[in-house]
Amino acid sequence: MKATSNASPTVYVVDDDASVRESLSSLIRASGMDVKVFASPLEFLSLEPLNAFACILLDVRMPGMDGLALQQELGRRGCALPIIFITGHGEVPDAVRAMKAGAIDFLKKPFDDFALLQAITSALSRVSSEFHKKLETAELQSRYDQLTPREKEVLVLVTQGKLNKVIAIELGISESTIKVHRHNVMSKMRFRSLPELTLAMQRLKGNG
Repeated sequence: MKATSNASPTVYVVDDDASVRESLSSLIRASGMDVKVFASPLEFLSLEPLNAFACILLDVRMPGMDGLALQQELGRRGCALPIIFITGHGEVPDAVRAMKAGAIDFLKKPFDDFALLQAITSALSRVSSEFHKKLETAELQSRYDQLTPREKEVLVLVTQGKLNKVIAIELGISESTIKVHRHNVMSKMRFRSLPELTLAMQRLKGNG
């Protein structure tokens, strides 16, 4: 599913009970968040793009496709938005299945408003953290892509802790040229120290 990044968080409510949709919508809006409500999983699945800074409040029992089936379908589509299940039944097997599949919380109706808002805040905090990590990784990759093939070679050897003169011998070029390449690497990657650069490259490699 396609996603866009909005500054304000969105809470998607999927519940076949109109009174529940209305009460949740009022509570969430009063807390300063955007909210969009859906009467069925199929109605929700027709929405694109989704806000990447969002979470889903999802009823378990609904006619047709239920909440657990929607969770499975969202996973199949690559949608990683955190899900908070709400239910009027609260069977243990459903809760276990939902949590194993990655749900953030499983709340039984009637639930306390504070508990719900706390669960939403927790879910959105997780999304925000992961979103910023992805942005940082993308920015780091963009800087790395600006390096020339030779600068990338120097980068690898420098972050292995090798001295300029050793790198010069390995690459068959002068030490003064290595110094120029090293300066360019630090400048393009926007790091002031070698330890910072080394840690950044380890992070980038880990996301590759």
